[in-house]
Amino acid sequence: MRSLVLNRGLNSLDLRGCNICIFYQRYCVSNDGQFDANISIENDKVLSEGRGIVPPVDAGDGSRPRKNEVFKQVAENMCTILESAPWGPSIEEALNFCDDKPQASVVIGVIRRLKDADLAVNFFRWVEKVTNKVNSPGAYDSLFLLMTRCMKFDQLGHIMEEMSLAGYGPSNDTCVEMVSICIKSRRLREAFSLIQTMRKLKLRPAFSAYTTLIGALANDHKPEYADLMLSLFHQMQELGYEVNVHLFTTVIRAFSRDGRLDAALSLLDEVKSHSLETDIVLYNVCIDCFGKAGKVDMAWKFFHEVKAHGLTPDDISYTSMIGVLCKSGRMNEAIKLFEEMESNRAVPCAYAYNTMLMGYGLAGRFDEAHSLLDRQRLKGSVPGVIAYNSLLSCLGKKGKIDEALKVFDNMKKDAMPNLSTYNILVDMLCRAGKLDAVLNLQNDMKSIGLVPSMMTVNIMIDRLCKASKLDDALTIFKGLDHKVCTPDRYTFCSLIDGLGRNGRVDDAYRLYELMLDSKYKPDAITYTSLIRHFFKVGRKEDGQKIYKEMSRRGVSPDLTLLNTYMDCLFRAGDIEKARLQFDEIKTRFTPDARSYSMFIHGLIKAGFARETNEIYYTMKEQGCVLDTLAYNTVIDGFCKSGKVNKAYQLLEEMRAKGLQPTVVTYGSVIDGLAKIDRLDEAYMLFEEAKSIGIEVNVVVYSSLVDGFGKVGRIDEAYLIIEEMMQRKITPTIQTWNCLLDALVKSGEIEEALVCWNSMKELKCSPNIVSYSIIINGLCRVQNFNKAFVFWQEMQKQGLKPNVITYLTMISGLSKAGNVSEADKLFERFKENGGIPDSACYNTMIEGFSMANRVQEAYQLFEETRLKGCNIYTKTCVVLLDALHKAECIEQAAIVGAVLRETARSKHAVRSL
Repeated sequence: MRSLVLNRGLNSLDLRGCNICIFYQRYCVSNDGQFDANISIENDKVLSEGRGIVPPVDAGDGSRPRKNEVFKQVAENMCTILESAPWGPSIEEALNFCDDKPQASVVIGVIRRLKDADLAVNFFRWVEKVTNKVNSPGAYDSLFLLMTRCMKFDQLGHIMEEMSLAGYGPSNDTCVEMVSICIKSRRLREAFSLIQTMRKLKLRPAFSAYTTLIGALANDHKPEYADLMLSLFHQMQELGYEVNVHLFTTVIRAFSRDGRLDAALSLLDEVKSHSLETDIVLYNVCIDCFGKAGKVDMAWKFFHEVKAHGLTPDDISYTSMIGVLCKSGRMNEAIKLFEEMESNRAVPCAYAYNTMLMGYGLAGRFDEAHSLLDRQRLKGSVPGVIAYNSLLSCLGKKGKIDEALKVFDNMKKDAMPNLSTYNILVDMLCRAGKLDAVLNLQNDMKSIGLVPSMMTVNIMIDRLCKASKLDDALTIFKGLDHKVCTPDRYTFCSLIDGLGRNGRVDDAYRLYELMLDSKYKPDAITYTSLIRHFFKVGRKEDGQKIYKEMSRRGVSPDLTLLNTYMDCLFRAGDIEKARLQFDEIKTRFTPDARSYSMFIHGLIKAGFARETNEIYYTMKEQGCVLDTLAYNTVIDGFCKSGKVNKAYQLLEEMRAKGLQPTVVTYGSVIDGLAKIDRLDEAYMLFEEAKSIGIEVNVVVYSSLVDGFGKVGRIDEAYLIIEEMMQRKITPTIQTWNCLLDALVKSGEIEEALVCWNSMKELKCSPNIVSYSIIINGLCRVQNFNKAFVFWQEMQKQGLKPNVITYLTMISGLSKAGNVSEADKLFERFKENGGIPDSACYNTMIEGFSMANRVQEAYQLFEETRLKGCNIYTKTCVVLLDALHKAECIEQAAIVGAVLRETARSKHAVRSL
């Protein structure tokens, strides 16, 4: 066959124009590059039998090559064929020509050399077809490794199932290598799924594959990984693998770190039940993790157990326990333990000194911190840069800038400041607004050969933006030497957010455009900031355009961005769009407590508080864990929809779950109870809030004032106001309006006027609601002239009357007989787009009638009927009398007919 192909120039395959023809020629040439037409008879015979071998190549010394070298050559030739063109009949024909029944070692060699998993699978299937048998375990192993590198996990499972049906599985080395490849590419879940697939197929993953993956999951610090680790751990036990104390320690650390202390304690009990020898490392992990979780007494227990089990606490044991005690504010116990540690040591432990120094700093005991530094020096240990950085950090948090700068000067005698030192100083100086001192620090850094890192610059820009010193931040940004410090994503985000928060959204957008031209493309955080700030300044169309632009640029929004966008739509009044946005959140993610909180809050503000109940139960069904903010929002929704008992139950549920109710929680329930006149319960809850140390604010006080006022308990409302004054809480205009309204409705207009004067004396300017209340009160007692004085005062203050104020004043002037002023006000009200109600029309008709302006009265009567407003019986009687006096017989007849019709209607209603 080979001679035939050579003699006919490959015409039979019609491959002269393709690369495979060249490969055929390459396989058939000798070392000098010429075609070897004189193929040995032996090889011709072999080829004619269809087995196909590669022609022997001279080894250089006249001898034939070894078997492995032949296999290697065949594998390389096959790889060249495979990579020359897409898989197809021509490739298969070329492979057949090269070696139509490849040995297992050749197959393994080919797969190991390939980089395309799909191509390797095609080759793998071809080998099965031409050899008519299952591939070797080694070939499967090589294919598994390649597919793992190419992330072809879906196909890998199917091929692994084939292998298990053939009666064997991946080797231990292959199993470990597959897991390692996944770990290196940060595909930990895929590695976990890989092991689960093997278990499902009754295969036995390698011991090292389990331990390697458990270690990687532990190092990734994701809360959801702890359960995966525990699942792997239990599988190891089921398979009979011996789990040692170090593996227990790794899993216990993961659960403790995530705050799942019950699970960690359960594992500790398991250690004891297995009679494993606990070591100091396990105890150190327990001390550290339980201490960080706030379980200080448990950490103490583990520390004492160390000695009880015949172990000696090491430096880590002491230092971890000291740190736990310092952070929990138990400084006396920390000092005692530190002294115990020091008494047993000849050489000071620098780590313990650093921890104690941080403890003193956090407690604000800086004199003792300085004494500790001196003590360390006297013991022959020079304080290091970490010690000084800890002290500087604490001084900065306490705002002791001058003392921090003195410590920095003294530090230079003991340790060379590093970049972290300067970052701490830059942070505190920027927060204090001392920009000149920051610039001096930059010069100081250069003098000792330190170049400000991008992190240093980012701290400066971020702190200046938060202090609203945007021009200074922009000056630093524009002055950056891009060869030394190139702005990164954090630089742009800090400036964009800072500019947006201060209303400079156009400047923020220009910076965003500059970011697009950099190598750091805007992410979800950047778009969240832009969208929020454009909506905040009232440019909702631009905010929506930015959201669409984000989608067009292929940036995937995160849950925070979608939550923010929904909240912005609610605030802008686009309720239906906000509802659609919540539906989008549900399709992309599982809504979290914040998603539901924003959704419920938006609906409450839009007047849909009654939907709270349904949404709350949806949250429960989905297993959403409510935080304090979510509870507060749901409780407020129930109170606003009148379901105060349900809100009260949720308050109790919060306490049962260990969540501390806030002033917002209590305020919502107190307001809800006050609105349904359950004032004694509201006041008891108010006293309870104060008793547990909650700082009750003016909103809560206003709710009680409003509640007591509405039921006429004016004295108690006054007592609430008096308590506010004693607590140095200044009543707002809303508080005063509640009291004014209560006084007016109780008919105590003189007391309301006294209250009005007190409000003005306290520099609390009345608003339109205040004027409406007082004008209404004066009109009620028919003090219309005084009411008109307040009306004129209100207009001088530049306040625009609302509908209620207009109608009250028109009615008052009309009843006082000042019909001309009432008419002017009535016409102005209509010109401003006001729509008079029945009461207003009837009052004006009566006023015109009593002023003998019967034609105007009758015209208004007709207008009232055309508008579909009710005409009162009394109004008809007054107008009819005026028309008779003016001898307007025809109009009087019409009014009389309307009067009779009104009377018949009322009689018919009574008879029903």
